Amino acid sequence: MASNVVNFYNGKTVFITGGTGFVGTTLIEKLLRTVPDIKKIYLLLRPKKGKEIQDRLVELQKNPVFDRLKEENKTDLFKKLSPVAGDVGEENLGLSGADRLTLVEEVNIVIHSAASLDFEANLKTATNINLLGTRRVVQLCQEIRELKALVHVSSAYVNSVLNDVEEYVYAAPYDVNELLKIVEKLDDSTLEAETPNILKDHANSYTFTKHLAEHEVKNGRIPAAIVRPSMITGAWKEPVPGWTMSKNGPQGFLMGASRGVVRRLPVAKNIVYDYIPVDIVVNSLITAAYAVDRDGGKELQVYHCTSSTHNPFRWSSIEGKINSYLRKYPLRSAVWYPHLKLVSSIFLFRISAFFVHFIPAYILDTITKLTGGRPILVRLHTNVNNSLDRLAKFIFTEWMFNNPRTLALHNSLSEEDKKLFNLDIKSLVWEDYFNNLTQGVRTYLSKESPKTLAKARSKQNILYIAHVTMQAGILLLAWWLVKVISASTWLKTGMVVPILTYMFLSSL
Repeated sequence: MASNVVNFYNGKTVFITGGTGFVGTTLIEKLLRTVPDIKKIYLLLRPKKGKEIQDRLVELQKNPVFDRLKEENKTDLFKKLSPVAGDVGEENLGLSGADRLTLVEEVNIVIHSAASLDFEANLKTATNINLLGTRRVVQLCQEIRELKALVHVSSAYVNSVLNDVEEYVYAAPYDVNELLKIVEKLDDSTLEAETPNILKDHANSYTFTKHLAEHEVKNGRIPAAIVRPSMITGAWKEPVPGWTMSKNGPQGFLMGASRGVVRRLPVAKNIVYDYIPVDIVVNSLITAAYAVDRDGGKELQVYHCTSSTHNPFRWSSIEGKINSYLRKYPLRSAVWYPHLKLVSSIFLFRISAFFVHFIPAYILDTITKLTGGRPILVRLHTNVNNSLDRLAKFIFTEWMFNNPRTLALHNSLSEEDKKLFNLDIKSLVWEDYFNNLTQGVRTYLSKESPKTLAKARSKQNILYIAHVTMQAGILLLAWWLVKVISASTWLKTGMVVPILTYMFLSSL
């Protein structure tokens, strides 16, 4: 049976921004693998110091995401990739006149995924990249002669001021022209002081500017769709289960936990966390462009690429299994026996982190210095601690992102397209998914081959003995301290023994 989506892309030229990011690289791989007759894919690449865009393209092709293409002897498809020098943060996207004319004359589909994802970015930076960057892409699309569709990658969290969100563009949180005047007029320190008054209920400049960017697409009056992913995680199925190159969210936790340096995770384990595999996000982007053209492109469509209302995930569902995943796929580079516990508040996390994160970090960093290495653990845990207040809303808030339009899009596809570009995660089993994600983190983030598992397990046995020995020592020390203190007048406070007991048990 023929694929309608593949037929739509055959002979078409696609322009992608953000092509070197997590979503972008996975998108490129999927297009090359499933649409071999695509005409060309233009990639907007920012020249870096010492690296021309052609060098960056060669570097991109070395990414493990393309291993499947290489194994299937399809590397000739790389010829369809064409780099274009530019930057969404510059006027006219930083394009030369010749390159802009080429895009205007040749491109049919634009997928805009470039953005500043930094929750700590100042308002000026976020406005320039997320808001004005989108405006610049829309302006290019308005010039493109045979534009079939623009697909704008937004975020489910652009409406994080609400707890129950639908698939449409909500009213703008601020007047765009007024914002641009303020950002241009105020100096950096004054703008920083004024930022909370501008953001109001928005958690950060990212969600605020990405929300405004949706209105740039809406006001562009071009055939377009907006796809709103939630927290994007490793692949469910494609190109291989567990594939990832992102250290955000659970992938970062698993990476640190597998090394033995992250031992506590602050989560509300019984609320729903909206995680979505990157391959489902990519399928949504590809099919959204097809649907825009199929349906005439007259009305802007918004698609939630989310899991909260269709296959919700709670940390409680894998709490009893996560350590078995970590120990099943240990690292040769582990510095301690992996043992991750979930804690229910940032306050409890900080108390326990003093014992299980910072004290070991100072010890290991000192050893690293003495052996001529580069100490990183204290800085890592300090950065995590400093970011917790900014992330608290996203850690302890439950959102419901309703996605009937996305499910309707999936159901409207042919049976062949449902297989090739699945949008429905109802059959995803979270326990199996996290098992595969742990393997993916080991292979792609920690860069340890499956061939090293036997040696890693031998090392883990040694670390386990050291771990148990340390636990026994701590318990004996705790018992001795309680005994000594109980004989003193301090016991009259009624607080010392419980505090000491908690502190020492937290360090296990």
